[in-house]
Amino acid sequence: MAAKIPATVVTGFLGAGKTTLIRHMLQNAQGKKIALIINEFGDLGVDGDILKGCGDDVCTEDDIVELSNGCICCTVADDFIPTMEALLARPDKPDHIVIETSGLALPQPLVRAFNWPGISTKVTVDGVVTVVDGRAVHDGQFAHNVAAVDAQRAQDENLDHETPLSELFEDQIACADMIVVNKIDLLAASEAETLTSRLKSEARGGVQVVKAAMGALPVDVLLGQGIGAESDLESRHEVHHHHHDDEAGDHHHDHAHEHGHDEFESFIVTRDEIDDANAFAELVADVIRANNILRLKGFVAVANKPMRLTLQAVGPRVDTHFDQPFGSAMRETRLVVIGEAGLDHAKITAALQA
Repeated sequence: MAAKIPATVVTGFLGAGKTTLIRHMLQNAQGKKIALIINEFGDLGVDGDILKGCGDDVCTEDDIVELSNGCICCTVADDFIPTMEALLARPDKPDHIVIETSGLALPQPLVRAFNWPGISTKVTVDGVVTVVDGRAVHDGQFAHNVAAVDAQRAQDENLDHETPLSELFEDQIACADMIVVNKIDLLAASEAETLTSRLKSEARGGVQVVKAAMGALPVDVLLGQGIGAESDLESRHEVHHHHHDDEAGDHHHDHAHEHGHDEFESFIVTRDEIDDANAFAELVADVIRANNILRLKGFVAVANKPMRLTLQAVGPRVDTHFDQPFGSAMRETRLVVIGEAGLDHAKITAALQA
């Protein structure tokens, strides 16, 4: 059985920076093929045009699908499912699917659609990432341009127009597996801290709040791409684009300015096989809630099972499925843990080996 393709749902209000985040992700995809499903409203179809400029090795124009008839959650059966089926039927399947939704409708119906027969065996929900405009939310606005969000809402007759933006925003936070506070460069450090703590307290336990400027986040933080436990990760902090021809001073500034990848770290935890897959998934969820873990991913050896168990978690969402036989590979459990710098390696390792 082929491994399932992970799909990430990116939500947030118009102007929060979803497109910038996705564009940065495509430009730094490290050779992964990413398919994009964009939920377009009315005449706001600029996203497609912006994203069609991404490198062909990552996603060609055929990899970008626009759902043009309004709210994605209201058209799941007639629009989203056939789009997914067509994508999955292609010979050159993507490594990851990213679905950008407007943030005006709840992602829940969309996430439920992944249980659809014919899709559930081929795709797994990687997680729901909610992007918020840090400056606007700090100022009590929810969106930089509230009038634009309301205009976008007016164009879709499927939506409940009575819901105040504040409630829609609460819903976005409540269903997030990871929250990205964008435009952090427009906030003072103390404002950013206050905002991230507040959002963390409003989210479910284990949901991490990540700060970003211009949507720039490492791809493996956003998508978990490239953190398969087979690959050696020790060299992971060399992900930045080194400009070798720069003078040292420029280089340092450029690298810090562009990415801030050093704010994240990852390490590997190994252990012997486990007895009970469900109990282990619960243990993983507990460890995530108790530590600032953004993502956890890897392969688990389960006693008396010839197949290896693939496990991936984004915030408190833990997904497991048996994917392929161990074959000649060593039967061990190998997990990659990613979080913001400063993770307590010893504590996390001890907890996962318990």
